[in-house]
Amino acid sequence: TDFFVDVTEEVMETIRAAERAEAAYERKMYRYKAQYSLDCENGIENAVLLKPQTPEMLLEEKQFQEQVYATVMKLPEKQAKRIYARYYLGMAVNEIAEVEGVDPSRVR
Repeated sequence: TDFFVDVTEEVMETIRAAERAEAAYERKMYRYKAQYSLDCENGIENAVLLKPQTPEMLLEEKQFQEQVYATVMKLPEKQAKRIYARYYLGMAVNEIAEVEGVDPSRVR
């Protein structure tokens, strides 16, 4: 059954913004689906094909990232530092090896 819930104006505006984003996405798909090639490499395919993320999707992604981070931090210190440097700081394997003074094969 349906029921009504009172929400603040801020929450209602977030819902309206998500609805507007969804409508804009649908218009883009309708207007541009046959006019752009994925081979033209001008970036338009990302705007047309990628659906805007809803607040729920953003929250789920943030929670997932927090879970991954917490799991990485449970690893032994050396492994956690290397994974953090590689995937969170964007360092290359060779850079990590140089900082630690070890062979790159040890870091991999």
